[in-house]
Amino acid sequence: FRAQEGAEDSKTLGRRDLIAHGFTANDVLVGIAASGRTPYVLGGLAFAQELGAPTIALACSEHPAIAAFADIALIPVTGPEAITGSTRLKAGTAQKLVLNMLSTGTMIKLGKVYGNLMVDVRTSNKKLEERARRIVMEVTGCTRDEAIAALQAADGRAKLAILLQLTGCSAAEGAARLTAAHGRLKEALA
Repeated sequence: FRAQEGAEDSKTLGRRDLIAHGFTANDVLVGIAASGRTPYVLGGLAFAQELGAPTIALACSEHPAIAAFADIALIPVTGPEAITGSTRLKAGTAQKLVLNMLSTGTMIKLGKVYGNLMVDVRTSNKKLEERARRIVMEVTGCTRDEAIAALQAADGRAKLAILLQLTGCSAAEGAARLTAAHGRLKEALA
């Protein structure tokens, strides 16, 4: 990877990149600029606002310009960097923590967790197969062999395997229940 020097100085490039990625009013844009005034981010946020898409500004400076183009402004003011001009230090770390919180909240809201477990696991490799088995066992209290059988019946989908194990329903019925519950296991179990 190489930095694209100068790209951050273009408001039109921010807009163009969103168009190229198919950004619509149904999406949410998080504009990230440690300084709070990066033209690329300003252009992207302005475009998202024009579309009527929800916008969030994430900056680490007081009174950031990008806040004017956002529905929500998240401003973890970290103070001056130990090395002046190196926003990868405190500002970058603070922004990473905020992004972790946003993504965690999103996964919870989308029903990808049950309690504190990531139940929306698809077993695409050995590590994830083992993780899914442990999750099914923990939620249901079943044995390893029962978890394996439930995961096989659920085509490797942990959330569906849990539902099958706890309710005894068929995979088709379980999938229909999850669909009706918008993918939320807790609601599908009710």
